[in-house]
Amino acid sequence: MSKTQELVGTAPNGVPQQGRAAGPVAPPRVSARRRRPGVIALSLALIAAGGAGVAVLLLQVGNRIDVVTVVRDVQVGQVLSEDDLGKASVALDPAVKAVRAGDLRSVVGKRAAVELKPGSLLAPSQVTKDNLVRAGEQLVPVGLEPKQIPATALVPGQRVELVHVLAQGTTETGTGKTSDTTPQTIDGRVVKTSGAAPGTGIVVVDVATSATDGPTAAAWEAAGALRLVLAAPDGD
Repeated sequence: MSKTQELVGTAPNGVPQQGRAAGPVAPPRVSARRRRPGVIALSLALIAAGGAGVAVLLLQVGNRIDVVTVVRDVQVGQVLSEDDLGKASVALDPAVKAVRAGDLRSVVGKRAAVELKPGSLLAPSQVTKDNLVRAGEQLVPVGLEPKQIPATALVPGQRVELVHVLAQGTTETGTGKTSDTTPQTIDGRVVKTSGAAPGTGIVVVDVATSATDGPTAAAWEAAGALRLVLAAPDGD
């Protein structure tokens, strides 16, 4: 004969009751957090970008190139020596043109076409084998006041014209009025430009002219009757 086991329950008044079986207890419901597709996509994009950045950095570090650097101040027209130059290993962008370290000896003995500063890379266009003042030319220094300096930077090799104008406060001789004739001009080429002088702001530009025009340009400059204008590239 089998025996059945009665379960004992408890009534609301605290009196035990028999014959009522307790039901199974359901586990607490846990609401699942909703995933946001936008946040997930942004996280994946950031991870991908970070990985790409690391890859580019490693690629640049691995592709370093030995190039020629400038270690001392070099003035325009000065002949370069090995003591003026050094070497450095850099990750160089293909768009940047620099003299390779293996070609260092090829630039020694050439002249600086522009002013060179320590710590900069040496570009092929910054050196020349030609004298900045050529045979049959003379160098005329032209002082420009701040209002006479072109907004376009004056660089060595740039073509200019030296224009003869009447000095301030003067008139055409014997007429009492200014001249309306076409002013005289002299073709020239910029060799070097100084920095602005403290206090006055005057900039001195060394201009190469033909040997026959040099004395005339110097006389115009001395009389304060010379102005400098930029010429079209290649005379066009």
